[in-house]
Amino acid sequence: MRLASVNTRLAGLGGAKWDVHFRAREMAAAGREVIELTIGEPDVPAPQMLIDAAQDALARGRTGYSDGRGEPGLRAALAERYTHTTGGAIAPDQVMCFPGTQTALYAVMTGIVEAGDEVLVGDPMYATYEGVIRATGADMVPVPLRPERGFRLSAEDVAARVTPRTRAILLNTPHNPTGAILTAADMEAIGAVARAHDLWIVADEVYEEMVFDGAEFVSPLAWPDLAERVIVVSSISKSHAAPGFRSGWAIGPEAFMEALLPLSETMLFGNQPFLADMTERAIREGSDVADGMRARFSARAARLRDRLAGESALGVHMPQAGMFAMIDVSATGMDGHAYALDLLEREGVAVMPGASFGEVLDGWVRVALTVEDAAFDAACDRIVAHANTCVGEPA
Repeated sequence: MRLASVNTRLAGLGGAKWDVHFRAREMAAAGREVIELTIGEPDVPAPQMLIDAAQDALARGRTGYSDGRGEPGLRAALAERYTHTTGGAIAPDQVMCFPGTQTALYAVMTGIVEAGDEVLVGDPMYATYEGVIRATGADMVPVPLRPERGFRLSAEDVAARVTPRTRAILLNTPHNPTGAILTAADMEAIGAVARAHDLWIVADEVYEEMVFDGAEFVSPLAWPDLAERVIVVSSISKSHAAPGFRSGWAIGPEAFMEALLPLSETMLFGNQPFLADMTERAIREGSDVADGMRARFSARAARLRDRLAGESALGVHMPQAGMFAMIDVSATGMDGHAYALDLLEREGVAVMPGASFGEVLDGWVRVALTVEDAAFDAACDRIVAHANTCVGEPA
């Protein structure tokens, strides 16, 4: 039977990138002890406050059809939050609610680009970005994120890749997988490129509340002269340790949200009111788990860096935010994929090949910082031992 072309455009962008993770699960199911550092699940359960709020809303009968834009209370709460954090005046009509950041990003991309267009994206990138762009028929144009620049997107590199087909720049700050954060100067320069070429800026800010001590996050929403071209997507998945609730949103120009509404309603016909009530409470009361996660993830990243720097030939890029650290494994002579498979088979530690996130990371692997300390420290021991069998102990 004939299939739509979208299936061809997305072929190879799903589970193929996760073969090391799936192999680790197979080994564990067969009885092998495996320390899994592949997926960035929060290391604490969803707060009881969220569960209580959802149950209360269910008990109040909040199970009917929803407003296609999102429940008014939640949109008001998000408008107030972004007005406070960005310093701009964000109105409820600039907010649209979705089941998670991924759905929001898919809808936004579908609303701004189509076949023949191009979207500029930093390489490396979160694994689903290529899919949400290619699903629209548009082409993804990778922009290298250079290690020597701390993996921060360069406006000069962006400008060099702009063509008459370019329609948008997709930002991810704080960044997955590298944990890099764009500075105010970076954002100013990227904004200037967007203004000069009349481009959209779409910013995935899901790790905004996972910023480590000493680093500072800035949103493009904070620049009034970018207001007509900036769309931000986010959710409570990371900040509130609630990925399974699938509650996210988009913030953007009111005219864009009005135009996007029919698409959102065609996809979803509204969200779940009881989850909207729960999310409103989460936004208004803040997170009681984010501080602990930030501290633990930062400390684990520092331990990994110190262990590998002092006991092996491998190097670690210290993240500024998020749930991951990057290891440069080029000293082993293997690319990231071969290294990840070898580490898994020989030491029972599962990490993600860097190339799953882009060509720039071909000689790197991504390590999740979300397992408990004893397991994480045991994984560090095994990574050091494995490295020293590959390249010898440091002098």
